[in-house]
Amino acid sequence: MSPRSTLLYVTDLAYQARGRRYCDEDILLTSRLREDFDLALCHPRDTAALADRFDAVVIRNSGPVLAYQEAYDAFREKALRDGTRVYNPLSGKADMAGKQYLLDLTAAGYPVIPTVDRAEDLHRLPATDRYVVKPRLGADSIGLRIVSADEVRGHIEGQVLVQPRVDFAYEVSFYFVDHHFQYALYAPHADRRWALEPYRPTPDDLEFARRFIDWNALGHGIQRVDACRAPDGGLLLVELEDLNPYLSLEVLDDEGRDDFVGAMKASLHRFLAAASR
Repeated sequence: MSPRSTLLYVTDLAYQARGRRYCDEDILLTSRLREDFDLALCHPRDTAALADRFDAVVIRNSGPVLAYQEAYDAFREKALRDGTRVYNPLSGKADMAGKQYLLDLTAAGYPVIPTVDRAEDLHRLPATDRYVVKPRLGADSIGLRIVSADEVRGHIEGQVLVQPRVDFAYEVSFYFVDHHFQYALYAPHADRRWALEPYRPTPDDLEFARRFIDWNALGHGIQRVDACRAPDGGLLLVELEDLNPYLSLEVLDDEGRDDFVGAMKASLHRFLAAASR
C-alpha cells in the first residue's frame, strides 16, 4: 500500500471575521481531508518553520496577510526558493499579489469596476458623487473608505486605488476548484454582504466568471470570483480571491458540501501527482 501524502494545513482558527466563522469551515474541511491525507494544522506564522516536513502546504482560512506580513513574506520567499509545493500555487496574479490586477484588468477592457491609482486619471472613471478608496494591499475591507467627489483627490496618496461607488443590485460569488465551477452564492441584500443564499448562474454569468479564472491561469487550487450586478444588468468584477478565499460552505446543503470536498480532494491528488513527476 502506498504511503499517504502529508499536508500542512494553514489556518488561523482564532481569526474573527465579520459574519463568518472561519474555524468551523476549516474544522469541517480538515476532518474530511484526513480521509485521504495525513494532515496537521498550523498558524500562518509557523508555516515557514514547518513546511519542509510535509509533501504540500495548503493555505486556507489564514486571515488577512497584513496581520502577519513579515512571516508571510518570509514563507513565500523560502517556498519559492526551495520549490515547496503550495496550494494554491504562489503564481496567482490576483489578490495573492495585491490589487494591481484591478488596474491591469481595467486597462485591458475586462468587465471590472473601473479602477485608477492617480488623481490625474480620475477622468477615466464614470462620473459619480462618491468614490471608493482602498489600499493596494488591503483585505476584508480593511482601510476601505467611501468619500465624496469633492474630497477624493485629497485621499489619493500612497498605495491606494480609487473606484466609483457602484449602486449595485447585489453581490454574487462564483467558486471554482482548478478550472471547474462548483457553486455560486449571492447576497440579495446589498447591505448584508455575508447573508448569502444559493444562486443559479446563467450561461452568461458563468462565461463572465470563467474569463477571470482563465486569465489567472492557475493550474490547481481554489478561487472565488466576486462580482456585483451593475445598474445596467451586467456583472462587474469586485475581487478575484486566489490566496485563501472563504468558501461559505455552511450555506450549502450536505450534498453540496460533499461535492465540494470531493472536488478539493481530487484537485489535491492531481496537484501532488503533477508535482512528483
